[in-house]
Amino acid sequence: MTQATSIPAAEPLPPGRVERYDTIIVGAGQAGLAVGHHLAARDADFLIVDGATRVGDSWRTRWDSLRLFTPAKYAGLPGMPFPAPPDHLPDKDEVADYLERYATRFDLPVRLSAPVRSLRRDGDRYLLDVGGRRLEATNVVVGTGPFHAPRIPAFASQLAPSITQLHSRDYRNPWELPEGAVLVVGAGNSGAQVAIELARFRRVWLAGRDTGHVPRRLLGRDVFDWLWPAFQYANGDRRIGRALFARMRHGGDALIGIPEEQVRGAGVLRVGRVTGVSQGRPVSDGQPLDARVVIWCTGFAPDYGWIRLPVFGNDGYPLHDRGVVPGAPGLYFIGLRFQHRVTSSLLGGVRDDARWIAEQVMAREDLAIPAG
Repeated sequence: MTQATSIPAAEPLPPGRVERYDTIIVGAGQAGLAVGHHLAARDADFLIVDGATRVGDSWRTRWDSLRLFTPAKYAGLPGMPFPAPPDHLPDKDEVADYLERYATRFDLPVRLSAPVRSLRRDGDRYLLDVGGRRLEATNVVVGTGPFHAPRIPAFASQLAPSITQLHSRDYRNPWELPEGAVLVVGAGNSGAQVAIELARFRRVWLAGRDTGHVPRRLLGRDVFDWLWPAFQYANGDRRIGRALFARMRHGGDALIGIPEEQVRGAGVLRVGRVTGVSQGRPVSDGQPLDARVVIWCTGFAPDYGWIRLPVFGNDGYPLHDRGVVPGAPGLYFIGLRFQHRVTSSLLGGVRDDARWIAEQVMAREDLAIPAG
């Protein structure tokens, strides 16, 4: 197991009224809501907190044309199928509205506009600073998902000020960008989708290696009809699952339903990795590119700085066993990439992990703090 990083001393929590719960779930996305569903079914004492103003806002703020690459039949949370035809690929607003309806249907106790500023431990209780209020709990489930701080290479700061830079998190549509050629960095699913959309209106380079392609349909059926059962079998308890996790972590995600021919056919110019900057311009294949806009589709890095506990490896990711943190009883994570299956971070793949985490929480109910 990776060595844990050291944590500097935490600032004291502000004085004031204390709220106590058996369990607090941080994050009202698909992972946190799914755990909440199972806890509510067991009549547990819990609260879900989220910094957004509406459930589903993490989806509403993504780019306008974004769609899931998993069909609706594999996008439902426990207890409520996704309300769409089975092979429909939901767009980001459909997902956001589904999450909001899910929280309403099961009457989940969600507190919005409640950002968690810090989490630390005091004896057998966890202390949370939530929007300036002090909350205490025996159990804390961190469901903030795998997408935290945009990962952008350090040399990006050397690009000329005249070049507009943004991460895929901040991209919305072609009309919000300034005129001129665009370099999309990162040739995964997000990068390919953004590049194809932009190529309808301007010159576009897509930088990055070919990560491979999985066809949208196979033998007359959606490819996920074949992949989903295999992904459920290949979990972290099996050697084949661990091997698959390692390969996907280092090999990148294959494009789903976007063959290389479609990328090039859209007019996108494929280039190699961006390796640096020359005279203020990005360099790929040894040549500077005269781009007016650079969109970094380069993924995300973990940002758990608000958790004041030594439960992270040197890579910044939590040290856990299927979401259970051995070094911090009562602390759990949900929605992590490859938490237990390839699908653990996907909308419809979080259900088994959520049930497991809820069971671990309920197994500690004899340690619960009386609600106050």
